[in-house]
Amino acid sequence: MEYSSYLGQLLTLTMEEQASDLHLSAGHPPVLRIERKLLPILKEKKLTSADTQGLSFALMTEGQKNRFLKEKEIDFSYNFEDRARFRVNTFYQRGSVSVALRLVPDKIRTIEQLNLPEQMHQFCQQKQGFILVTGPSSHGKSTTLAALIDEINHLRACRIITIEDPIEYVFQDDKSIIDQRELYQDTLSFARALKSTFREDPDVIMVGEMRDPETMATAITAAETGHLVFATLHTNSAAQSIHRMVDTFPGAQQAQIRAQLSGSLIGIISQRLVPSLKGGVVPVCEIMLNNPAISNLIRENKIHEIPLIIETSYELGMRSLNRSLADLIRKKAISLENALSFSLSPEELRRLI
Repeated sequence: MEYSSYLGQLLTLTMEEQASDLHLSAGHPPVLRIERKLLPILKEKKLTSADTQGLSFALMTEGQKNRFLKEKEIDFSYNFEDRARFRVNTFYQRGSVSVALRLVPDKIRTIEQLNLPEQMHQFCQQKQGFILVTGPSSHGKSTTLAALIDEINHLRACRIITIEDPIEYVFQDDKSIIDQRELYQDTLSFARALKSTFREDPDVIMVGEMRDPETMATAITAAETGHLVFATLHTNSAAQSIHRMVDTFPGAQQAQIRAQLSGSLIGIISQRLVPSLKGGVVPVCEIMLNNPAISNLIRENKIHEIPLIIETSYELGMRSLNRSLADLIRKKAISLENALSFSLSPEELRRLI
């Protein structure tokens, strides 16, 4: 098999079918994910272990190949003939290579085009502080983050630095200057790159993922010292996000982190992509905005009370996940069954609707 040519055919098909993902695993034909459903490409033969390795190596540079063979898994971005970008994760399973490719849309969509709540615009108008975009894996965090950063790019003259693993959306400078740094290619770690930004004169910093206490502490400090910082976390709610950040640190440090967060946090967006009745998916968001009540709860370690504040502060721009789900049910955008499966409190959702 001529792997480069076959890979090109598969990537072209992924684009034509508007699939979100392409999966290559030994013992299976290539598989597309379309509207969140896995669909094998039945006309293709099952891939062998040699096929998946050959296809994965066709995606990699020599340096990436060496790192993959040493570390057994790798994340990187792949530019396909200047027609599309893919986020790639390659890994070993039972001794064979598997590949997961996520198609990254070539155009960064706006908040309106993504059907995100209009409250999102206020995050782009901030000059200093900490904003978190959270949610499960593969639920649109990177896409939402790109929309927020690009709106700032079109709004005002800023110096924006992003730290990503890998770079997904490529920004085109408008009013802002945007420098995008990719892990391993442009820097050795998130924490190291984030510390370096203090000497690079940024107005806005975007951290693709906060994976360790050092990165979290530096991001919070950056938000305290005059920067607008965006970051993501794999968590299910605003309260869980704060718990996760605080609990990452040793007990003796947690009071200090809570105090810093209570002062620097602007808000948290917790997002899901729910199947739409019209086909495709629709974003559903919990939005927490930091105000004196929320700040006090964080500082006093009463984080479990935050959901009640969100639920009762709709007129202030906050919205709970259940309220967002209920609104979409009333608009006949999503089914009750799907809404209940995504709700963190199904019984409360039933009462709401």
